[in-house]
Amino acid sequence: MPDNQTPETLPVVVIRSRRRKKTISGEIKDGQLVIRAPARMSEAELQPHIESLRRKLARKWKARKVPRSDAELEKLARQINRDYFEGRLNWRSVRFVSNQRKRYGSCTPATRDIRLSDRLRTMPKWVLRYVLVHELAHLLEPNHSAAFWALVNRYPLTERARGYLMAVGLEALSQDR
Repeated sequence: MPDNQTPETLPVVVIRSRRRKKTISGEIKDGQLVIRAPARMSEAELQPHIESLRRKLARKWKARKVPRSDAELEKLARQINRDYFEGRLNWRSVRFVSNQRKRYGSCTPATRDIRLSDRLRTMPKWVLRYVLVHELAHLLEPNHSAAFWALVNRYPLTERARGYLMAVGLEALSQDR
């Protein structure tokens, strides 16, 4: 979701299904509020549910406290540098990008640029922190050697975050079929 958007301002896409009888669900996907509803439900019946889902998603969005801007991401990187790398790292830029669909982050040690997929904005903060630790570690160890993993494993939720990202990847694969 772009920096300046919130669940309250997103465009709504309604997907109707004849198989769906009672339930209505909503999710933020590709910068839109996607609502799934029964085919037989009228627009007038659906509207209060859409507003309710907007409010619910907005509360969750605000409660996440995940960095939404590059400036907030930079601040988080500085904190991680202090916490896990004794403040010895320096980089040129840390920013969100929208063109990483297959990976969650990348680091170019030669230019000291770190880019994180904007998909991380909707994930729990501990997962974002893991990806940032991973990419920052590449500034010291440009490969995936044992020394690299020793640095990454300083973050206590590494294994949990890797499992989370694997599950998200498997879910995406099953939806593509």
